[in-house]
Amino acid sequence: MSTSSQQPESPEKQTEIPPQNVSRATQTTAQAISEFKSKSGLKRIFSAFFYSLDGLQAAWRQEHAFRQELILVVIGSIIALLLPVSAFEKLLMIAVLVLMLIVELLNSAIEAVVDRVSLERHALSKNAKDFGSAAVLLTFLLAAATWAVILVDRFYY
Repeated sequence: MSTSSQQPESPEKQTEIPPQNVSRATQTTAQAISEFKSKSGLKRIFSAFFYSLDGLQAAWRQEHAFRQELILVVIGSIIALLLPVSAFEKLLMIAVLVLMLIVELLNSAIEAVVDRVSLERHALSKNAKDFGSAAVLLTFLLAAATWAVILVDRFYY
């Protein structure tokens, strides 16, 4: 349903469900299959792999933060591999950097969906984008803390 602060959706997109039919409508929606639904077997695995590569390419082309963080991951990974720390610590140092990239991709996906729905300013849109940004910040802080603990433990104790 539309409210006064939002533009009404087109009739083919807008569907009002009477309260008595909600469960039946939910069952019908759950049974609908998207034309974009994946295949099965090896074809699905290959398709998923190439969709993932498309996503990484799009993130590299369109997301400045992703490019910056990817450069940080590459440099950080090289440094972690060269440091005189255990193999597990190297893995952990690289893993938290990769986690930062993963969260950045999810944040970019949230932003894309919010922008797809509407470009107008709305408190819920702002919240969604701010929550994604906060997740990236927390992941960055986790990575910094992980590196600090490992480096302090190795070089100052």
